[in-house]
Amino acid sequence: MENPRIVFMGTPEFGCAILQELLEEGRNVVGVVCQPDKLVGRRQVLTFPPAKNTAVNAGIEVIQPIKIRTDYQAVLDLEPDLIVTCAYGQIIPMALLDYPKLGCINVHTSLLPALRGGAPIQHAIIDGYDVTGVTVMEMSPKMDAGAIIAQRECPIDINDTYGSLHDKLIVIARELFRDTIDSVIDQSYTPIPQAEEKVTYAWNISKEEEKIDFTRGYMGVYNQIRGLIPAPCAYFLVEGKKVKIWGVELSEMTSERETGSLFYHENKLALVVDNRVMLINSLQLEGRQKMGVREFRNGAGRNWEGKRAE
Repeated sequence: MENPRIVFMGTPEFGCAILQELLEEGRNVVGVVCQPDKLVGRRQVLTFPPAKNTAVNAGIEVIQPIKIRTDYQAVLDLEPDLIVTCAYGQIIPMALLDYPKLGCINVHTSLLPALRGGAPIQHAIIDGYDVTGVTVMEMSPKMDAGAIIAQRECPIDINDTYGSLHDKLIVIARELFRDTIDSVIDQSYTPIPQAEEKVTYAWNISKEEEKIDFTRGYMGVYNQIRGLIPAPCAYFLVEGKKVKIWGVELSEMTSERETGSLFYHENKLALVVDNRVMLINSLQLEGRQKMGVREFRNGAGRNWEGKRAE
């Protein structure tokens, strides 16, 4: 089909990258569907999601249903030949999945069937994966369960955070999508069913999962912390106050102090877990701004030597 009508569905920065790829390739994007605008920051400023900004700048119609499950007629009215989704944030109803002649495809940030769900980048790090990647897949009624169209791997470095891995995967996702879209339009690809016995899940991060779980052990705690940087950030409690961790690194140091013990080492805050030490280089005390450890040690943290995190 020449120049098919494409509706893109996505909301955050990652989804926006796929929309930008469509536009730069000169595809016929007739509409963009994203989540509603949100109130952001202390001043509660009503803010467009990234995909809406891109669409508005390109002069493309934007649709922002509160619940796409029931409010989808405006999308059907665009008469799409193909629907492309990436990080949209809602379950797509069958009325939309069944409509386009060329089907509906999704760009997902894991090597399916591993890490189905809404937080695959975070969980790839938190769960200790060495490799993740991007999958372009057919959409199905079941979450992230459609046949695989194409995949590409991305190694996870021991120092990667959610933020750094997110940025690596954006580059890979754009490249993979660029290399795949024509095979979707001319229907020349061979779909590969997912192996259900290999399915794992990456559910959205809960508030409870933000609190550091010291029973994970040294590497488990390190993975939990870096898997949540820069958002929402893992935290521990010291004397009942929440301390968010913005930067952490491994060390070769050991200590006989009990797990959770804190002490300063060369302008870094040392955290003991199972007699090993990791070093915090950036943090945020409840009610304060993010800061480096030197600034923290000279101010609010001047009496923290020997305290214990819980």
